[in-house]
Amino acid sequence: MNSVTRALRLTFRGGGISYRALFNWTTPPMFIGTLLVSPLFQIFFFVHVGRSLGVADDRFYLLGNAVLATSVPCVYGAIMAVANERRYGTLGAVLLSPRSRGLIWGGRVLPYILNGCAVMAFMMLAGSLALGLDLPPRVLFGLVQVFVVAATSCALFGLMLGALAVRIRDVFVISNAAFTLLILFSGANLPRDAMPGWMSTAGSLLPLSHSIEALRALFAGAPLAEVWSSLGQELLVALGYGLLALGLLRFFERRSRADAALDVM
Repeated sequence: MNSVTRALRLTFRGGGISYRALFNWTTPPMFIGTLLVSPLFQIFFFVHVGRSLGVADDRFYLLGNAVLATSVPCVYGAIMAVANERRYGTLGAVLLSPRSRGLIWGGRVLPYILNGCAVMAFMMLAGSLALGLDLPPRVLFGLVQVFVVAATSCALFGLMLGALAVRIRDVFVISNAAFTLLILFSGANLPRDAMPGWMSTAGSLLPLSHSIEALRALFAGAPLAEVWSSLGQELLVALGYGLLALGLLRFFERRSRADAALDVM
């Protein structure tokens, strides 16, 4: 029991302390503007573009961009969770710990998963009210499942990209490129069946695309088995990125020890 307690404490308390320490400079206006206002205006933008082009209805864009909004806290946050450790000179101390790397880095992404769920919930509520769309009570339980899976997948994708920050200086290039790829390939603003085959295949290997499909199926009244078929694929994507993230972090840790490169900015 003591080992389980210590593991949970390392994961949850360690992740919370790291989150507070690395982002204590964030002010409420910056938080609200970056995580809430900007994605909400993105929804309105694509809704009006869709109306003009006649590609899809308002709900199509609301559901897609509500899920896509999690990429801001989860991808950027998970990348910075690693990059800022190096930037502020604390990465070496983290890597000196004899504790499990999975618990340490897993705890780092947990706050961003919670952030992502909160952002998606706000997007759904505010977007539905602004656009005059209904949120049927029957979908609420399914919404929670989609939010958790989507945020987890996106955060692990961000952690995988964050592993590159151990050796790469300009992580903002990585995060901006990742965000652009998710906009283009996730299917949030373009139906998957309207994409070229290679683009649709690439999107299925990135996070969020299956979660968006699951959410749209949920609102279309599809049976729960169909919804969970898409969520199961999203979980497989999340597992793949999680394993890749741990592998890259371990590899770069060993290379940085050999090359004494952790403190090179």
